[in-house]
Amino acid sequence: MRDLPPPLKLAIIAGEPSGDLLGADLIAALNANGERPVDLVGVGGEAMSAQGLKSLFDYGDLSIIGVGQIVAQLPKLLGHLRKAANAIIAADPDVLVIIDSPEFTHRVARRVRKALPKLPIVNYVCPTVWAWKPERAQRMTAYVDHVLSIFPFEADVVSKLGGPPLTYVGHRLASDASLLAAATGQMARRSNNIAQALPVSDAPLCLILPGSRNGELNRLLPDFRETAHLLAERMPQVRFQVPTLPRLEEKVRAEVARWDVPVRVTATAEEKWQAFEEADVALAASGTVLLELALVGVPCISAYRIDTLSKLIIHRITAWTAALPNFIADYPLINEYMQEMIRPGLMARRLERLLHQSSERYEMLHGFDYVRGAMSADHPPADIAADVVWKLVEESRGR
Repeated sequence: MRDLPPPLKLAIIAGEPSGDLLGADLIAALNANGERPVDLVGVGGEAMSAQGLKSLFDYGDLSIIGVGQIVAQLPKLLGHLRKAANAIIAADPDVLVIIDSPEFTHRVARRVRKALPKLPIVNYVCPTVWAWKPERAQRMTAYVDHVLSIFPFEADVVSKLGGPPLTYVGHRLASDASLLAAATGQMARRSNNIAQALPVSDAPLCLILPGSRNGELNRLLPDFRETAHLLAERMPQVRFQVPTLPRLEEKVRAEVARWDVPVRVTATAEEKWQAFEEADVALAASGTVLLELALVGVPCISAYRIDTLSKLIIHRITAWTAALPNFIADYPLINEYMQEMIRPGLMARRLERLLHQSSERYEMLHGFDYVRGAMSADHPPADIAADVVWKLVEESRGR
């Protein structure tokens, strides 16, 4: 009777919902390989738990943004850091995969590298060295053996900065079935007639997307309220909808109940993608949602306010834009309004132009077509990522 191969001992840490989904896809791809069963240790959420991971602690504790929140949660974060690093070191895995949340995951990686110097370490989702602290790219070479990138422009950036070897695997959104269905619906509705500059619809739909964190809602909803009010004054036929998350639904409903315009609030994924398919324009917080809107084909503008402590380090940001579609297109495709430049009157007028069959709308949709093409990949991201992980594990055996 042939001996069964030993399991692949995979240590994996994700600190965001998006990272949890990437981790789950990767685990599924590794299991689908069939060569060896996969044993798991690490930190993740519902998606990775469904793949068999028993998280060391609630990964939601890592889903923080801004210097102020990090300082406030520092004692808890330090405790989680020690727990995660010690558990991984004790497990002595075949490979460690850290996913996003670099302020936490990279600290774990450094501790693990010190204790297990021969352990291959993979960083899934490149830190934003193209936006700030570019020196991190070279520093990573001390504790990261390979980077799995989700954006096509990152390979050149990391190489020029002297970072670790990098493989572009693609973004899971580019092959997401719900997103692709919404994009198909948008494409069917698209008009290239810009001669008359008429409204795109008798009752156009404007999405309001103020972010996925309480701090973002607190900082942006007042500005978005005023923008919606001014847009409704100029175009009374406009409808408004806020697709949000279940954990934020109560807060969002309470806030928009005080608005001067009627707003529909939805909280399920199905309702979100239906709204994306039907939307004519969107006002969104800066973040991954801008990439979702671009891939679906919803013209949009972006706004963002940072917390008070983050203002102290804003001078260190080197990026020319905060919008991912702009990085991919390599020109200012989406208008951005930051801090003091968040002016509801200005934003309302820009949205109004995008709600007409205007040259602005046409040019943005044409740019989104380019972004969609640049993000396409021949194979699912998880399959490419799994191949890299298996290769590193095999190479480590020969050391």
